[in-house]
Amino acid sequence: MSVETNDASPVVLINIFKCDARRQDELLEHLTALAQVQRGLPGFVSGVLHRGLNGRVVANHAVWADAAHWKAMTRHPQVVNAMGPILAIATFEPHLYEPGEVVEA
Repeated sequence: MSVETNDASPVVLINIFKCDARRQDELLEHLTALAQVQRGLPGFVSGVLHRGLNGRVVANHAVWADAAHWKAMTRHPQVVNAMGPILAIATFEPHLYEPGEVVEA
């Protein structure tokens, strides 16, 4: 993934993790532990984990201060360590987005 790191604008990570339905709870536990590590890192703004109703996916929606902070997070030793159990049971596809429109009721 090519990410421009000079821009100091917030970025939104939407990452879809896929796993066997029997492991969704375990995956969610590992992702929660990962999020706890991430929340202590510079540039973390917020994160929400979503359990897929099909039982085979968990979506992560996270906001980072900018792409440079997100990229640094991906190389942080605690994050790399926390990713080990996740990689053992799931595949994932991360994408960065610019913040968009917010529509509320």
